[in-house]
Amino acid sequence: MVTVTEDWRELNLANWESRVPLHVGPDGYDLAGFDDSDYLSSVVRYDLPRLGRLDGLDVVHLQCHIGTDTVSLARLGAKSVTGIDFSPTALAAARELAARAGVDVTFVESDAYDATGDFDLVYTGIGALCWLPDIRRWAQTVAGLLRPGGRLFMREGHPMLWAICDPRPDGLLVVEFPYFETDGLVFVEDETYGGPGQLSSPASISFNHGLGEIFTALTDAGLTVTALEEHREVPWNPLGDAVIPSPDFDGEFVLEEGRDRVPMTYTLQAVKPESGTPSPPR
Repeated sequence: MVTVTEDWRELNLANWESRVPLHVGPDGYDLAGFDDSDYLSSVVRYDLPRLGRLDGLDVVHLQCHIGTDTVSLARLGAKSVTGIDFSPTALAAARELAARAGVDVTFVESDAYDATGDFDLVYTGIGALCWLPDIRRWAQTVAGLLRPGGRLFMREGHPMLWAICDPRPDGLLVVEFPYFETDGLVFVEDETYGGPGQLSSPASISFNHGLGEIFTALTDAGLTVTALEEHREVPWNPLGDAVIPSPDFDGEFVLEEGRDRVPMTYTLQAVKPESGTPSPPR
C-alpha cells in the first residue's frame, strides 16, 4: 500500500472495467431477479423508506456501475432516469439490464465530476465517494445538477468503516487508515465483492472523506442538509468473520458482536433552496 494521486482515474477505470465480467457472471449480481417487474435491488429496498416514491421526477444516478440500482429507481415512478458512469463496459451491461427489465433509462459515459443536466433528484449509492479524490468538487457538481428545490439522496459507507483495517486473524477492529481526506491509498486486491474470479487489473486507489468534510462541502456548495442517519448495516462483507448476514435486512451485514460500536453506513439528504430562498446562517 502506497500513497498516490497522479494516476487515480486510469488505475480505477481499469479496475472497474475488470470487475464487470465477474459482476454480471452467474455468481455475481442478481440480474435474473429483474425479470420480475416488481423486483428492486437490495440497496434500493433498504433506501426505500427514506427515499420514497419518485413519481414524476427527473432522476440522475451518479457512478451507476451496471445499473442495478438505476433500474430500480426507474421502477419507483420516475419521469426519467439517467445513469452516469465512467466505465463503458459497465454501461453496456447496464443498458442490457434495462432492456431486460423493460424500463427506459438513459446511460451516459462520463466522470462524476463532469456530469451535467437538470434534475429533481441526485442519487448516489454505496461505495461511490471513496473513488473520488476531492469531495468539494463532487458537492459542487451535485449542486449544479439539481434544480431549485431538488434533492440529494445518498447512502454511503461510513468514513469510520473505511478507516478500519482489513480483516485480521485476531478478529480485532483496528483504525488503520485515514479518516479524513488525504492523497489516496493504493490497494491491490485480486478479487471483487460481487462474484468469484481473479481481477485482471487488481490495483485501485481509494479516498476517504470525513463526515464533517462531506457536510461542509455540501453546505458550501449552497445545499441545505435535511437529514443524516447512521446505520449498523452495510450491503457487503467488509470485515470477514467479524460480520454476519443481518437478521433484519436482506443483503445487509452487521457486526456479529457489539453492533453499537461502529457505524457501517449513513444516509444523508440535502436540498437545493428554491430561487430567492436565503441559505441558513452558518
